[in-house]
Amino acid sequence: MIFSRNGFGGAEVPMECVEYYAGEPLSYMTITAIAALRELAAIAPVIPTTTRTIEQFQRITLPGAPWRYAITSNGGNILVDGIPDPAWRVAIDDQVNASGATLADVGAELRSRIDDSWVTKYREADELFCYLVVRPDEVPTGFLAEWDTWCRANGWSASQQGRKIYTMPDAVCKSLAVAEVRKRLMESGELASGATLFTAGDGALDAEMLKAADAAIRPRHGELEELNFTAPNLTITTATGILAGEEILEWFAAQRATVLA
Repeated sequence: MIFSRNGFGGAEVPMECVEYYAGEPLSYMTITAIAALRELAAIAPVIPTTTRTIEQFQRITLPGAPWRYAITSNGGNILVDGIPDPAWRVAIDDQVNASGATLADVGAELRSRIDDSWVTKYREADELFCYLVVRPDEVPTGFLAEWDTWCRANGWSASQQGRKIYTMPDAVCKSLAVAEVRKRLMESGELASGATLFTAGDGALDAEMLKAADAAIRPRHGELEELNFTAPNLTITTATGILAGEEILEWFAAQRATVLA
C-alpha cells in the first residue's frame, strides 16, 4: 500500500509501510529508498544490522530480502538465511558470563533504581540485554550517568535513544558481529579479501560500528546528532528524517562506484 505524507519543505513524499505492529502501520520508507535498497542488495552484500530483537526484526518487510546474513539484538545474534547461528550465540553468552554481571544481576539492580513515575516498561531482549521505556522529560537528573557508571564497573554500559534506555553487556556489540560476518563472507569467497566496509547508523549503540568501517554515514538526526558524534571516516547527511534514508542509500551507491572505478 502506498502512502503520501508531508515531506520536508512542504513537499509530498510517496512512502510505503514496511512494518506493521498489532495490525497498525508503524514504519515507512520512501518509494525512492525502497528502490535504491533493492538495487544495492542486488549488486553488493548488504547486512541489515539492528538493536531490535529477532522477533522485532522479522516483522519488517525490508526491501532486498531474503538476506544471507542479518545481525540483530545489537550483535548478540547473527541470522544465517533467517536462522539464528547457535555457535555465535553460545560464544556471546560465554563472553558475557566471563566478563561481568549477569543479566539477572543487572536487571535486579536496575529495577531497584526505577519507579512507575517515569518508567512505563522494563523489558529483557533475547535473554541478552535489557531496556526501559521511559517518559524522557521525567527521567531523574543524573540517572543515566549514575547507572552507566555502575554498569561500566560490571562489564556493561547504558545509553539512551529517545524513549528507550538500553543496558548492554560489553560483549554484545554490533561492530564485533559485523567483523564476524565480514570474515565469513571473505572465507566463502563472497567478498574479496580486504573488501571495503561501509556502515550507517544513528544511535549511540552504532558508534563503534561506524568507527570500525572504512567509511561511514549517519543522519542529521537521532541520538548521535544530539551527541554531536563525529569521526574522521564519517559523513553526515544534509537531510533529516525519512529523506535522510534516501541520502544514505545514495551515498552507499556512490561509495561502491568509487571503489569499482
